[in-house]
Amino acid sequence: MKMPGPLLAIFAALLLIPTLLVAGDQNKPAGQSSAINFVVIKDDNGKPVRNAAVILHPVGRSGKQAKGGFELKTDAEGKTESDGIPYGLLRVQVIAPGFQTFGNDYTVNQPEQNITIRLKRPQDQYTIYDKPGSSQPKDKQ
Repeated sequence: MKMPGPLLAIFAALLLIPTLLVAGDQNKPAGQSSAINFVVIKDDNGKPVRNAAVILHPVGRSGKQAKGGFELKTDAEGKTESDGIPYGLLRVQVIAPGFQTFGNDYTVNQPEQNITIRLKRPQDQYTIYDKPGSSQPKDKQ
């Protein structure tokens, strides 16, 4: 039985594609991941912040926040953790009622990392009219 030329080419391509895919996977470095432990504490006294939202976003090579990400909540000791975080840049945002929102980028490059985040209380508003000797602006009449 003789195969026609185009049919033989398709059959050969179907056999060759899986071989090339396996060879390509062997040349790729294995994706490494990390387990990250977070501790969220109050900046003024070092006590844990319970129920704080710790939001993780991967950051692309261009420095822009990539799609995806997820949220963790701290326990009564201010701790939370996540494993399987891929190596690279990670944007961490922490939100808790009564505290300033925290944000920072971290380089994930170890099998296990510990990150301590110190949350600050909101700062008082600053106004030039509270200075001694300054006068309040007068309305035009």
